[in-house]
Amino acid sequence: MQERLQELQAEALQKVAEASELKELNDIRVAYLGKKGPITEVLRGMGKLSAEERPKMGALVNVVREEIASKIEEKQQVLEETAVHAKLAVEKIDVTLPGRPVNKGNHHPLTRVIEEVEDLFIGMGYTVAEGPEVETDFYNFEALNLPKSHPARDMQDSFYITEETLMRTHTSPVQARTMEKHKGQGPVKIICPGKVYRRDNDDATHSHQFMQIEGLVIDENISMSDLKGTLEVFAKQVFGKEREIRLRPSFFPFTEPSVEIDISCKICGGKGCSVCKGTGWIEVLGGGIVHPNVLEMAGFDSKKYSGFAFGIGVERIAMLKYGVDDIRHFYTNDVRFLTQFNRHES
Repeated sequence: MQERLQELQAEALQKVAEASELKELNDIRVAYLGKKGPITEVLRGMGKLSAEERPKMGALVNVVREEIASKIEEKQQVLEETAVHAKLAVEKIDVTLPGRPVNKGNHHPLTRVIEEVEDLFIGMGYTVAEGPEVETDFYNFEALNLPKSHPARDMQDSFYITEETLMRTHTSPVQARTMEKHKGQGPVKIICPGKVYRRDNDDATHSHQFMQIEGLVIDENISMSDLKGTLEVFAKQVFGKEREIRLRPSFFPFTEPSVEIDISCKICGGKGCSVCKGTGWIEVLGGGIVHPNVLEMAGFDSKKYSGFAFGIGVERIAMLKYGVDDIRHFYTNDVRFLTQFNRHES
């Protein structure tokens, strides 16, 4: 048995010395030191030895195993170092080569418009307010002078989740929530940017999800002239100093009187072209004087306080500002489309 161990030791050490790859070395380890290896078989045969021979043979087996394991470890270190040097020789880096350009991210055109509008109105003393996109029927409709039986609800085909909750159809609920928090005490001066949802067929000018920015001012002695002056500043800042605005009568349940606001066409300067359909004007947003019912629902005394509100379609503004002809471009995540706006600095 002792001779057998010495033979295995010599055989294993010879193979370790000749090994040239880590995989080959690992195979030797498994073959000689594994549970099914010849050294383990020798250990199993020790039961046939006398009580005096067993300790000596056990000690010899341990010496042989430790010697083989030690030589395998030494050879493994040599092979690993050799492999590293070989890899470094192949993967040399030329530090004189120019670096790879890093593609920088860019603001989405809708984000650009929102930030530009926010900066403008914050500079005018407004604060930015936010609210939930999953809204209750009360804040989305009833608090805005749209009771359940109101026919104007048909103007906004909604995504209902339950009978009393839905995806908000406009950002006006943020106005209702903000007024409620003020508990009938003015002034209130906010803008509310965010996503809104309506059941609409997607095409070049419509989307089931889009962005709005609504503005609200409530204080004593607020009039239509305050709204007009505010929107003139907005139009000149966003579309150019030479732009003019006009107000046309309209209807919204939460404002009275209500108006549609047009700007003079940037393409033709108001003379009439295909973009403005020959009128010289382009519709951009709606607004009006806050309805007394909306004020009263929020706890404001409509005889003491008045206010104006307006709603801006972000995609509409971006399409006019950047000359985009299809609203769907904003949502397809096409990098070729988005990189065009690197040259448009806010």
